[in-house]
Amino acid sequence: MNGDNDEILKACTFFRGLQPGKRRGLAAMARRISYPRGRTIFRQDDPCPGLFVVASGLVRVFKTAPSGKEHVLHFAEPGQTFAEVAVIGRFACPAHAEAVEDSVCLLLPDQPFARALDTDHELCRQLMASMALWVRKLVGLLEDLALRDATGRVARFLLEAERHGIDGLSFRLPMLKKDLASHLNLTSETLSRTFRRLIDGGLIEMIDAQNLRIRDRTGLGEVAEGLPPAEFD
Repeated sequence: MNGDNDEILKACTFFRGLQPGKRRGLAAMARRISYPRGRTIFRQDDPCPGLFVVASGLVRVFKTAPSGKEHVLHFAEPGQTFAEVAVIGRFACPAHAEAVEDSVCLLLPDQPFARALDTDHELCRQLMASMALWVRKLVGLLEDLALRDATGRVARFLLEAERHGIDGLSFRLPMLKKDLASHLNLTSETLSRTFRRLIDGGLIEMIDAQNLRIRDRTGLGEVAEGLPPAEFD
C-alpha cells in the first residue's frame, strides 16, 4: 500500500467510517516507521506506544506463556491495525508484535491519540463501531476454539482466507503452517493430519507447501459447520 498518511488511513478498515476531516487530523499526527523482517515492534507488557496501521508487509501478533509457548493471535496485513485495544484502554501491550516481512506502519502516538479521543466525541463514536467489529471477530475465534474440532477450525479458516484471493484459483496461506497451527490452537502434527484428511476427501488441493485450491467449497463449508470427518473420508 503506497501513498501519503491520509491515503493509508482511508484504506484502513478500522478508520473506514471516519469523516475526511477527522481522518486528516489523525494523518497529521501519524509517524511512518519501517521495520525490517524479524524486528520486534513491541513486547508483551511494554507500555503501549500507540495505535499501528500496517501500510505494507505483514505483522505477527502473539502471546507468550510463562512456559515459553507462543500463541498467534492474528496477523495484521496492509489496511489492518494492531494495538488498538491497548491504546484506547490505556493499558500495557497485551501481546508481542513482530514484523514477519519488511514492513511499513503508521504509528498514531498514544498521547496525541488519547487527546483526540478526549476532545472529539464523534471520533469516539465512530471508533466504537470499528471496535465492535473487532470484538465480533474475536468472538468468532473463541467460537472456533470452543465449538469446532480441528477439522472444522481448519476448514473455516481456509474459507475465510480464500476470500482474499481470486475465485477458483489457488491462493497462498497468509501465514506459515506452524503459525497457523498456533493460531488455531493445534499442534503442527494435528494440522498436517487435518490437511491430509481434507485432501483425501477431495475438498482441497495443495499446490505446494503454502499454496492451495479449494476444490469443493460447499463440502468444505459443511465441514466448517460441523460435518463429522467420517462423512467425507
